[in-house]
Amino acid sequence: MGSSEERVVAVIMVGGPTKGTRFRPLSLNIPKPLFPLAGQPMVHHPISACKKIPNLVQIYLVGFYEEREFALYVSSISNELKVPVRYLKEDKPHGSAGGLYNFRDLIMEDNPSHIFLLNCDVCCSFPLPEMLEAHRRYGGMGTILVIKVSAESANQFGELVADPVTHELLHYTEKPETFVSDLINCGVYIFMPDIFAAIQDVSTQRKDRANLRRVSSFEALQSATKTFPTDFVRLDQDILSPLAGKKQLYTFETLDFWEQIKTPGMSLKCSALYLAQFRFTSPHLLSIGNGTKSATIMGDVYIHPSAKVHPTAKIGPNVSISANARIGAGARLISCIILDDVEIKENAVVIHSIVGWKSSIGKWSRVQADGDYNAKLGITILGEAVIVEDEVVVINSIVLPNKTLNVSVQEEIIL
Repeated sequence: MGSSEERVVAVIMVGGPTKGTRFRPLSLNIPKPLFPLAGQPMVHHPISACKKIPNLVQIYLVGFYEEREFALYVSSISNELKVPVRYLKEDKPHGSAGGLYNFRDLIMEDNPSHIFLLNCDVCCSFPLPEMLEAHRRYGGMGTILVIKVSAESANQFGELVADPVTHELLHYTEKPETFVSDLINCGVYIFMPDIFAAIQDVSTQRKDRANLRRVSSFEALQSATKTFPTDFVRLDQDILSPLAGKKQLYTFETLDFWEQIKTPGMSLKCSALYLAQFRFTSPHLLSIGNGTKSATIMGDVYIHPSAKVHPTAKIGPNVSISANARIGAGARLISCIILDDVEIKENAVVIHSIVGWKSSIGKWSRVQADGDYNAKLGITILGEAVIVEDEVVVINSIVLPNKTLNVSVQEEIIL
């Protein structure tokens, strides 16, 4: 198909408030997809990657959040990127494939030749134009972005086997108990509109089985398997697994970075990955400074234009400072996310931490952690409006909103 005939629609699954529980206390204030990584909302990174797809006509965000929570962001990003972005609220859980099918009429309004499907809580370089090129060459119904990981961590994801020459998906299994492959599903896909017929087939088969069970009381007694509503269709188990090995699905391997953003710890790691990527994609977003007229900047640092940073402060590497933050004289910031309206006073130190909106860190105080992104208390998190008084040390701790700390704490969760 020539590019002049192509029209591409992108769908980004953003989840919902019940899904972001592991992201607390940060998700108490803001929908997880709008939490800033490298100074930009989490969902901004896949959206800006979609902008690079040739012949893109529409981006849909699909989730369970109230529309008002996304209205302002959707309006501003549509204007900024000059691409229509629209939020669609699911009425109930339909599964990852069912959610796509639920909005099929809207998605097909633009008569797209290709549909990208992305998960919002994925951090990667999103090589979408390259993926589209590969998909055209393969000639299948769908192409999955994949990456090689260590054999020890593979079973946390969907493992798959692909033909090393043709890249056809031969076998797919979600979070297997025994090792299958070190190749995993990245949660980024491109499909032809035929995907809707495949989802419909699963739904129809489920209806037929449900009708059969009503007739056969013996089977009903025997059946110990979980039954799903007929319109609940999972992309991995219900679509990818059955279609593997049928010359329908193919893989495109990324050799770049990839992470899942399930916890605040991983958001700090992913913020670092995106900051590093800015060197190549958006160098204008990175701050520079040598300590004369502006603060000393080391490594990759983002500072919002409205933030005020004292020239004697030392910032970086891997630091993101949000709107209206104030960083005092002699402050030292390493590997941290500083959110809106935070004040960090003179000579305070923040390392491997996320400092919540409107929080304040006193003079000569330290807020720090070991930096183990996977551990429960591997980074320190201060919720909204937390006050750390002067000369207080907070190490490897989580502090819920509106607390005042006037004594030092270590490895504690302050409720």
